[in-house]
Amino acid sequence: MKSKENRSTKLGAKIWVSIVLFGLIGQLAWVIENMYFNVYLFDAVGGTANDIAAMVAASAVTAAVTTLVMGALSDKLGKRKVFIVTGYIIWGVVTASFGFITVGNIERVFHVANAAAAAAMLVIVMDCVMTFFGSTAFDAAFNSWVTDVTDDSNRGRAETVLQALPLVAMILVFGVLDGFKQRGEWQTFFLIVGIATTVCGVFGTFFLKDKPGIKANEENYFKNIIYGFRPSTVKKNPRLYIAFAAFCIFSIAYQVFMPYIIIYLEKTLGITDYAIPLGVILILSAVISVLFGRVIDKVGKIRCLLPAAVVLVIGFVLMYFAKGDNLPVLMLFGTVMMGAYLVASACICGTIRDYTPQDKVGLFQGVRIVFQVLIPMVTGPYIGAAVIANNNMTYVELGTVKTIPTANIFLASAAVAVFALIPIIYLLKTEKRKN
Repeated sequence: MKSKENRSTKLGAKIWVSIVLFGLIGQLAWVIENMYFNVYLFDAVGGTANDIAAMVAASAVTAAVTTLVMGALSDKLGKRKVFIVTGYIIWGVVTASFGFITVGNIERVFHVANAAAAAAMLVIVMDCVMTFFGSTAFDAAFNSWVTDVTDDSNRGRAETVLQALPLVAMILVFGVLDGFKQRGEWQTFFLIVGIATTVCGVFGTFFLKDKPGIKANEENYFKNIIYGFRPSTVKKNPRLYIAFAAFCIFSIAYQVFMPYIIIYLEKTLGITDYAIPLGVILILSAVISVLFGRVIDKVGKIRCLLPAAVVLVIGFVLMYFAKGDNLPVLMLFGTVMMGAYLVASACICGTIRDYTPQDKVGLFQGVRIVFQVLIPMVTGPYIGAAVIANNNMTYVELGTVKTIPTANIFLASAAVAVFALIPIIYLLKTEKRKN
């Protein structure tokens, strides 16, 4: 292990800048989509928990199909940059448009009887449009590019940085943008994120470079789209699909609570200034993730994965006991949960990159999205919604009685995450046999 660490390939400043910049801006846009579209739909448009679950599911299907098709296309052409920069530019434009989807605007333009329902539907449709361009740029092309420019000697560090970026993005959102949400200034909120995403894409046209020597995949394009779902492919790459299964279970557990976390903190725990405890949790978790990068590369991704998964389950259980009137304990338990999630995700994502066939990196991004996004986002939020529905805590907003989340969503997450230990133990055993 030590000799391998000594031979670790240096990525270089330009690659690190590209990883951090495109990773951060992409995650900034995804934070808005994954967390604030839910809040916007719930608070500003009058949607329900079921509307949120439907939007998350529709977005997940869009992300999976897009990444499959566009990832395979990037392999076919042997290019990543054009998909990244074009996708980021349009991604930003679509994101900026969300602030203009309001009940009042729907009434004025379409003159429909139930403007709130129509506005909710339009938000869901536009979320799918945004997801198409985001998945093309980030999930299909950028993730393939990262796999292209890294190798198994430096992916631990690259992955821990990438896994920390969603939290850094959340910190930026809570610290810089959440005030606009609190004041109901949604147009400004979405415009800032949209402009930042578009500018990043424009910058990439001059700065980002494809890895030299990537060859176009001459195989049949449509066969490649379904290649990753063939039984023969699974048989050829068993450890890759076991790693996918572990990642899928982690992601389901995450999606049980994450779409409702802001609503839970604000409405259930009564923390109106939730940005402060969330900011502390996110900063500490991001630091933990980055610090573990070198440890993961030195000790091994799979060896670090099992303890991280166990701590994650413990973190979910601890969050059940966190209360709104004891912020230090809430922040401690939240840091345990999120820190463990980031380290576990870095380990499993790095493992997936190691096991991915190098001539089919793009098309396997689509397979990854099925396990990371599609399955989790069409199951996790509905598990959360079912848990939420079985309580009598409600409030009235925009004339609608709404049920709010309880701490049981974290116990549900823990129950799901326990099952990830099965594929992880299998991976650990196969790794020991290999060595």
